[in-house]
Amino acid sequence: QVQFVESGGGLVQPGESLRLSCAASGRFFSIYDLGWYRQAPGKERDLVAGIFNSGRTDCADSVKGRFTISRDNAKNTVYLQMNSLKPEDTAVYSCNIYVKVPATLSHWGQGTQVTVSS
Repeated sequence: QVQFVESGGGLVQPGESLRLSCAASGRFFSIYDLGWYRQAPGKERDLVAGIFNSGRTDCADSVKGRFTISRDNAKNTVYLQMNSLKPEDTAVYSCNIYVKVPATLSHWGQGTQVTVSS
């Protein structure tokens, strides 16, 4: 089973950028479709962006044009570059294998907190 450790979160002002990293353990990292997810206080966890083993990417409409997902298979790492951050991006960000319904996944890492505030 693949396990994930997220890092790179922090407190930033609106309009600033952050780059999140997610290191994965386990074998065959390159075959997995992967996703970044976020959960704001009192809300369900949502899919933010996905990257498939083909290299194709997808992202939620709310972050399109601002967030970019990428992966480095040699480092077993997936990244989320977040630009032009908004207060509504505040959430705990986690990575996992890609699913359209995050509630179907039962194992999650600790995630990394992103807070956007002036």
